[in-house]
Amino acid sequence: MTATGTAAPPTLSTTRRIGGVGLASAAGVAVAVQSRINGELGVRLADGIAAAVVSFGLGLLVLLVLVPATRGGRRGLAALRAALAEGSLRPWQCLGGVCGAFLVATQGLTIGTLGVALFTVAVVAGQSGSSLLVDWAGIGPTGRQPVTPNRLVGAVLTVVAVLLAVGDRLGDPGALALALLPLLAGVGIAWQQAVNGRVRGAAGSALAATLVNFTVGTVALLATLAIEMAVRGRPSGSFPTEPWLYLGGPIGIVFIALAAAIVRFTGVLLLGLATIAGQIVGAVLLDLVLPAAASHPGPTTLLGAALTLVAVLIAALGPAPRR
Repeated sequence: MTATGTAAPPTLSTTRRIGGVGLASAAGVAVAVQSRINGELGVRLADGIAAAVVSFGLGLLVLLVLVPATRGGRRGLAALRAALAEGSLRPWQCLGGVCGAFLVATQGLTIGTLGVALFTVAVVAGQSGSSLLVDWAGIGPTGRQPVTPNRLVGAVLTVVAVLLAVGDRLGDPGALALALLPLLAGVGIAWQQAVNGRVRGAAGSALAATLVNFTVGTVALLATLAIEMAVRGRPSGSFPTEPWLYLGGPIGIVFIALAAAIVRFTGVLLLGLATIAGQIVGAVLLDLVLPAAASHPGPTTLLGAALTLVAVLIAALGPAPRR
């Protein structure tokens, strides 16, 4: 009890927090893989928006089969309808999929030119600062979180680390201008993770929350593609025959579901930092093992990846989020 007689909000379990960090890091690696897949699909189709529609649309089809087929998914949809009807969940909190759609669109539009690593640093720069603000504003399911020294140092060090990782590309003005798109996408990721966590809490089902995310995102992308085709005509590319180029949507399902499930244990900032660590490590590994035309890995890239992990550890060792 506090001096005023009210109970202090309980802190979250350290074990669950560390477990959430591990899962978020693995999800970050998956995002790096998804970025490479959707980037290549955008090149093949000669249209990043069309590639994003394919990725999100396939993910939505999987969820439309999976969610009604599971008891938890059906209960989650019923609980979600009830939460919207009674006002405990606001309609605007279901719009996180718009930010996810924008991220996937930027993958298809920019990675063919930027490479996975430079794309990742732009996303990171936007996501780190945005996560601090989203936590401070209390948008996520853990409520309002103070900007502690550990969390601030972790966020700043993460940006420094990824700048170091791709420092050899920062002198290219064209690349930096194009990197504004993933930078804006990174800003939106923090808000998306926060509101998706709210939806997951109302539904009691990560799958139901993920279905909402993919439905909203697919609708937004279809509207964007319709406008683009009306202005520019149909994409000039053709659909590739390699099956792996259509795995971006299923990978996105895993990432969104994990993020919606664990954000209540980590808070938005720590979830974002752990995801960032996985992204930068995954991006480095992809650029080393499967280099593309825009890939330029080197010693500073490896050093930056290691420093990113240190930044996440600093943030994770700070005071646990309260709920």
